[in-house]
Amino acid sequence: MSKPDTTPASQDRNTDAPHPVQKTKSIFENKGTFAAAIGVAAIIGFGAASLDRPVVAQTSPLALESAVPVSGFANMVARVAPAVVSVQVVQRVAASNSGGRLNIRPGHPRERFFRENPNRNGEAQPQRGPRPQAQGSGFVISEDGYIVTNHHVIENGVEVTVVFSDGREAIAEIVGTDEKTDLALLKIESDEPLPHVAFKQEDDLRVGDWVVAVGNPFGLGGTVTSGIVSARGRDIGAGPYDDFIQIDASINQGNSGGPTFDLSGNVVGVNTAIYSPTGGNVGIGFAIPASVASRVIADLKENGRVQRGWLGVSIQPLGPEIAETLGLAEDEGALIAQVVAGSPAEAAGLRRGDLIRAINGTPMEEPRDVSRAVANLSAGSTARFDLWRDGSLETIEVKIGAFPDEQQVAALTTSPEESVLGGLGLALAESPAGVVIQSVAPASEAAEKGLRPGDVILEIAGHGVGQISDLVADIAKARDADRKSVLILVRSERGQRFVALRLADT
Repeated sequence: MSKPDTTPASQDRNTDAPHPVQKTKSIFENKGTFAAAIGVAAIIGFGAASLDRPVVAQTSPLALESAVPVSGFANMVARVAPAVVSVQVVQRVAASNSGGRLNIRPGHPRERFFRENPNRNGEAQPQRGPRPQAQGSGFVISEDGYIVTNHHVIENGVEVTVVFSDGREAIAEIVGTDEKTDLALLKIESDEPLPHVAFKQEDDLRVGDWVVAVGNPFGLGGTVTSGIVSARGRDIGAGPYDDFIQIDASINQGNSGGPTFDLSGNVVGVNTAIYSPTGGNVGIGFAIPASVASRVIADLKENGRVQRGWLGVSIQPLGPEIAETLGLAEDEGALIAQVVAGSPAEAAGLRRGDLIRAINGTPMEEPRDVSRAVANLSAGSTARFDLWRDGSLETIEVKIGAFPDEQQVAALTTSPEESVLGGLGLALAESPAGVVIQSVAPASEAAEKGLRPGDVILEIAGHGVGQISDLVADIAKARDADRKSVLILVRSERGQRFVALRLADT
């Protein structure tokens, strides 16, 4: 049975459309046309800081009923729609044999949300023009021209144009982008105050609340759809701190970067991705919560990039088996699998095998809770970590560091062992229960064969596994023998089973 595909609620199609900087009658008439591959070591520190600088547009709240008005959503939409724009991007031309597919590199954090939809023959649509063009949505958050959209909408853009609902166009400057949250901030110049909307400050959106999405699906522009909040806190594998709002308001390709509103006209989410077996809407869309977006946008506005706290550890889920070995009745918390040399964690005395139970008094139920909590701490601040160590609770204070750039992270964390296992699509950690799968690359054969974080590797090629070096040694032997695959025995919640993984190209 084939897996349903996931596709972006974005751009997300190259065309031979003319240069986007031209006058259009109206975006209502414009007919123009995201799991994350988790790295080898999930180094904590992904997230957004600057909690005290949310972006708030100076608009008065809309006086609407708490329930759906009898007349529908028209009054609210009339107020907010002028602030929603179409984002048109001329992208950098790159030599490629991709057959017209979007130029998304392998291992991109949202690779599975960026696949081009095949045509009826199952082939990618050819790229006919020398100037690839993408389209998405955005919304103005200040009268002086700051505009929010998605990072993937404007990625590789050499020229970005925004088009208002009345047909006005303006060239936009990219102020800053953040790939990890898929957010971007643009700026346009205007001789007059622009219509704008505001992020909702209270994070009180509930499952079942009505929401309205406005955006630019398939380049049509000015499209309004309504629905409800289907779920909160969704993890779709797009990044280490996924916390998406799931909505059933219809969003499609081209909606990416557009706003989702509550009934008072506050922005409660930034539409980012859809889940669909066909590429079209099936009632499952995902939006970045306003509580996350407002912090990230504030950092982009002030610094052009996101300032993140950094701890410097690799962590993994606890799982019932490891919890039992540690003498715990519940499998809540995040187990430290690695402490990076020279990191704030090492300086504070954190050790491999420590279980993080709480940070500054807030319980940590799973690894992504730790990721977000650390990321939201300011560099230089001190945080209190409650740990389960050697059978008892212990509290340690940690001075949070500034998150290093990607090259520094790679230099600090990547080892030859990790490179070998990364070729199989696996990141592993040693624990009291044995060698545990920490993460699985979404596009890898390991993922296709059902390997999941928390699975324990018991054997490889008939040999027992006690540590990661055992796997690396047996993989090397298999290669020396010109074997094309290796057989591993794994244990999961569903029991034990053998899985064969190909060694070619690893």
